[in-house]
Order: sequence, then C-alpha cells, then structure tokens
Amino acid sequence: MKLTPGMLYYFIRLFGLKHGITLFTKFKLNRLDHIKLPHLKLAFALRKGTSDVPLFDQMFVHPEYNMTFTSAPSIIIDGGANIGLFTLQMKNKFPEATIISVEPDKDNYAMLQKNVAGYNDITCENCGLWNKDASLKVYDKYDGGKWAMVVEESNDEGNIKAVSIGSIMEKYGIDRIDLLKLDVETSEKKIFLDNYESWLPKTKMLIVELHDWMEDGCSKPFFNAITKTFTNYKYLITGQNTIIINNDMD
Repeated sequence: MKLTPGMLYYFIRLFGLKHGITLFTKFKLNRLDHIKLPHLKLAFALRKGTSDVPLFDQMFVHPEYNMTFTSAPSIIIDGGANIGLFTLQMKNKFPEATIISVEPDKDNYAMLQKNVAGYNDITCENCGLWNKDASLKVYDKYDGGKWAMVVEESNDEGNIKAVSIGSIMEKYGIDRIDLLKLDVETSEKKIFLDNYESWLPKTKMLIVELHDWMEDGCSKPFFNAITKTFTNYKYLITGQNTIIINNDMD
C-alpha cells in the first residue's frame, strides 16, 4: 500500500476527514497497534513489516469481500482467519452472528485472539481445516509471508491438529453453515477432495480463494464437490474469491 498524497485523499473519501487523516498518519508513522475504523466498534492491531498491511488494504481499502447478502448469516466459519480482519468485518456487519475463526499459524492466531477479544460469540480455533482429523506442520512454503502460511499433513513434523469442517459442526452443535469463508492457501485441495458429504449440503454460501497459482489442481476438487452436491447454485467471482450460493437451501 503506497502512502502517496492520492492515498490520503482516498482514505478521507473512504473513512471521512478525521478518520482518514488519522489513519493515513498512523500508517505513515508505522504506528499500527491501534487502528480504528468508523464502521468497526473496536480498534484492532496490525504487525509492522508483515503482510498485515496489504491484508488491511485487501479487506478495507480495496475490499475484495464487499458483497451483497440477501439475509443476515447466523453461523459463520472463517477458515484461514489470519489476524481476524474478515471476522471483524462480518461481526460488525452482522452483530448477532456466531463466528468460528480457524487459523493454523500460532503467530497469526495470537493476533486473531487479540483483535476479537472485545466481541461476543466469536470462538477461535488454532488448527488447520482438512478433510480429516490429522496432524499438520505449518510453514511459509512459498515465501509469501504471514498471509500465505501453508499446512501439510505430517506425523513426524506436525505441530497442530487438522480438523474437518464436519468435526467443527459436531463440536459446536451446528446443523447448518450460513457462510463459509475459506482462504486456506492450497488446503482447499484436500478439504473438497472427500469427506465433504456431511457438511457441504448444509452450507448456504461459500467464499473461497482458489490457489492454483500456488499449487496445481486446487480448484478441481472444489468444483467437483460443488457440482456433485448442489442441484441449483449461483456462481460469482469477486476479486480473487469464488462465491457459491447454494439455492437448494432456504
């Protein structure tokens, strides 16, 4: 995010005069521990010199999750929650929603917990989403920074647990998912490969970033699972995200 005079004008246009100038100044001075936006109830923190800044840009400045919802989701799963910016966006937009935020990287997870601490009905899980319960190692496989951490199944090097979405539904007593967001850095290849039959038909809306540019074959299991599971669905593209709305569900 380039902090040019033009960006200052853009911040003012997006967030208002006071918030826009304050926000621009904070980024200019690299004071990122207390970021307050007018449409969010509470402030949150970003880490200096990390991918948190481009993530902020993606979420709030040039938003890729700026989409229309026909009804307010009650149950949201944020898969690949990172430091919680999507969770914060959804919680402020839908304050009555229950959100389960899943993040495998321990550093990201610590920031996630910090950023959502002031909100009710947000539960954080330090694990990776997978097609089965297993052990995973987490690492920066493609040197992409903290917003591109990859998990791989490993009995020897695994240091976090992998869980299926079905296991999460069972744990929390959920019988439907109104919104499932997945930005899981190639893990979608496993999540939609098999064992999706118990939870995918109960999911109303999916927002998924597909990562074929990182690893070949990520999108094929996803589209196979969608076409096998849904009789009627709506398909949209917004930025890097593929959106599926399951019209088989009310």
